Amino acid sequence: MSSCSFVNMATIGDFDPLNATVPATKVEITVSCRNLLDRDTFSKSDPICVLYTQGIGNKEWREFGRTEVIDNTLNPDFVRKFILDYFFEERQNLRFDLYDVDSKSTNLSKHDFLGQACCTLGEIVGSLGSRIEKPLGGIPGKKCGTIIVKAEELNNCRESVMMQFCGNKLDKKDFFGKSDPFLVFYRSNEDGTFTICHKTEVVKNTLNPVWQAFKIPVRALCNGDYDRTIKIEVYDWDRDGSHDFIGEFSTSYRELSRGQSQFNVYEVINPKKKGKKKKYLNSGTVTLLSFLVDTEVTFLDYIKGGTQINFTVAIDFTASNGNPAQPTSLHYMSPYQLNAYGMALKAVGEIIQDYDSDKMFPALGFGAKLPPDGRVSHEFALNGNPQNPYCNGIDGVMEAYYQSLKSVQLYGPTNFSPVINHVARYAASVKDGSQYFVLLIITDGVISDMAQTKESIVNASCLPMSIIIVGVGPAEFDAMIELDGDEVRISSRGRYAERDIVQFVPFRDYIDRTGNHILSMARLAKDVLAEIPDQFLSYMRTRGIKPLPAPPPYTPPGQPLQTQI
Repeated sequence: MSSCSFVNMATIGDFDPLNATVPATKVEITVSCRNLLDRDTFSKSDPICVLYTQGIGNKEWREFGRTEVIDNTLNPDFVRKFILDYFFEERQNLRFDLYDVDSKSTNLSKHDFLGQACCTLGEIVGSLGSRIEKPLGGIPGKKCGTIIVKAEELNNCRESVMMQFCGNKLDKKDFFGKSDPFLVFYRSNEDGTFTICHKTEVVKNTLNPVWQAFKIPVRALCNGDYDRTIKIEVYDWDRDGSHDFIGEFSTSYRELSRGQSQFNVYEVINPKKKGKKKKYLNSGTVTLLSFLVDTEVTFLDYIKGGTQINFTVAIDFTASNGNPAQPTSLHYMSPYQLNAYGMALKAVGEIIQDYDSDKMFPALGFGAKLPPDGRVSHEFALNGNPQNPYCNGIDGVMEAYYQSLKSVQLYGPTNFSPVINHVARYAASVKDGSQYFVLLIITDGVISDMAQTKESIVNASCLPMSIIIVGVGPAEFDAMIELDGDEVRISSRGRYAERDIVQFVPFRDYIDRTGNHILSMARLAKDVLAEIPDQFLSYMRTRGIKPLPAPPPYTPPGQPLQTQI
């Protein structure tokens, strides 16, 4: 938008600050290594670290960036950081390659390879103090040393500011009454253009308005640059949308942060009037009444402070899935590819497991007849051990699922409430914010105990838990959409759920037409997990639970601090 006072008012009318694009959390990655291989004859290696990220669809590794070269050391602490967008709901694979730089060439094949390590961004963030240490590999028969990777959320994205303004003796623009003033805020861009970032409400029929206090992320106001110009325009509202321009003034975040003072009383200037009238002083003044900075706490703050995500799986073993021995069955075990249950399980589980320190997951089944006596159960352990239903990692869950398919008889009906209540019992016992529970239900469909399930969900909505339902197969999933509660908040016997805790997705919407299952799984995980951080935060906020401070950074004993040569 140009910096002149003419503004396309349609853009102001249509502007919705809540849906203005807020970028992903930015995470800063710092890399150090210890005991690297020595590839130089007369001195030590001169290491550089190259970071690669992986595309979701084609799995191709792309170079993301490089650190500086540090001369003559086997224990580098690199200064140059990598700044990545972090998405909880995606599996973000990272690869760190180390080289000994021998010449000025940027071509890596011209330098000696020192080793590599792979991990996910979630793994780093989910580790204690957001720090992981891994052995470097990649050279057969050699110990390549270790890499230490630390993640830190960037702070300038996290502050919000609460401000309130009032006007005084603004120009009268309406023929009959006084003006109906409102303010429009713009942040300046690098190229001298302006982007709208906030609009106040209209205060009717006054030349001395007091606008309501409003909250805005600092990144939206000035993108973290405290000295960047913030332009504020004052308008008189008109019903037909042809709002009259009263005047404008400029400031900066740094100036506003001085709070209520003589520095923050601004003359509103209308350049046209100023040009025409010799005696023109101003078109009134606008005063900052208050300025309060607030740091938003994020999902990552809780994870860093040690909150554990406990992941439980519940699988539908009702007869409507079809005989597992037949290829048409949703539970068919093909030697060549995962069935829909396996795909959903792996897609969601592989991301969540990065946030669960012991990687032990309870795995339950419902709707089957169990050996030896054929009793029907809606809450049985897939590993056959009701006292200890925990499986080791997602691979352990997959193994238990395959084993139980061989021993149980698919039956019915499709009851959800027992497994929801099972997890709710655990969630009810830890309400201090140290743990949060995610239940993944994979089902082929039509639910039999709708009333009880609704009641279970309403009861669970005040507990630290979220429920993900993945529908597999061709059934109609109308009941699931009702449970999801995005359109209408779910209720039971006149009680409404305290918060939305259910996310439902039909697996068929994610099947990649080209048969690329990796892509289907990545899309599924992205959509299924996208709501979890917000559901998690809404629980913590309503309970007033603050994240614990992250533990102090780990320094290995006897390691002198690195000086860069």
